[in-house]
Amino acid sequence: MLDFIKQYLSSPNHPLIDAFILLTIAIFTALIVSYFIKWTFLAWSNKKQRTNLAFVFNAIRLPITISIVLIGINNAVHSFELSDKFESLLPMILQSIDIIVWGQFIYRSSQFSLKNLSQTHRQGGFIQPQTLPLFENIAAVLVVLIIFYLLFITWNIDMSAWLASAGIIGIAVGFAAKDTIANLLSGVFILADSPYKIGDYIVIDSGERGMVTHIGLRSTRILTRDDLEINVPNAIIANGKIVNESSGRHIKSRTRVAVSVAYDVDIDHVKSTLMHIASEETQICTDPEPRVRFRQFGASGLDMELLVWIDNPEIRGRVVDSLNTAIYKRFAIEGIEIPFSKHDLYIKSLPPQTEN
Repeated sequence: MLDFIKQYLSSPNHPLIDAFILLTIAIFTALIVSYFIKWTFLAWSNKKQRTNLAFVFNAIRLPITISIVLIGINNAVHSFELSDKFESLLPMILQSIDIIVWGQFIYRSSQFSLKNLSQTHRQGGFIQPQTLPLFENIAAVLVVLIIFYLLFITWNIDMSAWLASAGIIGIAVGFAAKDTIANLLSGVFILADSPYKIGDYIVIDSGERGMVTHIGLRSTRILTRDDLEINVPNAIIANGKIVNESSGRHIKSRTRVAVSVAYDVDIDHVKSTLMHIASEETQICTDPEPRVRFRQFGASGLDMELLVWIDNPEIRGRVVDSLNTAIYKRFAIEGIEIPFSKHDLYIKSLPPQTEN
């Protein structure tokens, strides 16, 4: 054995030594580059509190290191006399490993970037915490598809048949699940545009009113005042008009109480009475203050409207009930007549009575 080693080292060409030297140089180069990134770029990013750059510089060290080592392995192996089949197969294996490693880096970077965007642009941005899982899944699928595509190219696999099959399957699935896809896309735009959020009181086109309890990718759940939960597909909400009673400059909203009075009453007395009723109501806001408006001359009386502000849309029904009750009792005390439709029947003539 020793004689074989001496004879091998004394020969002019030493492929094993050449391979060892090339591999050692590659490993040392990879370590130097990795630690150079750590001590310079990564340290600077941490010092400046650049979270995004720090993540990128820390994550890119591994793929760069592996790529340099793979290049060294490729050159070291080629120092030996190998068969043509193995020489053509080895670069494809090493390149496949490199593609997978860099694909993992791109996947981690995309997930981190999406999460960071959802936290930074919480209001008004397209990527929000609610839509983050969807975009994470889309990014993961895209990265996997790109990796497979590059691997197929590396191994000289024809993609035409695969792409044609995927296109046909995609068209079939699209036609079969068009309603589901419409709801999913509408859910994405609802979550991104944020016309309402969980806890808001909304009124949709069909007339349902309630508090939003859940916003999903397929549907939105609304809890009505009757304690009934309505599950509305997102496509219906996205294509209709939505009234958000909890939105605006603040959560306060204005409530209108309509009342009609007789034509012969003192209009100033009616206004002061309504204002006094509003001042005694504890469930309404004092700022903005209540107002009374004379709307129109009605068919049976003068149409008045008491406008008050409430802190929460949830108590609207309770406030309207309390004000209507107070108005009816106070008008009775003040002698203010609330007109109602009256019909007088005049009999002009009777048919002649027939004798039995």
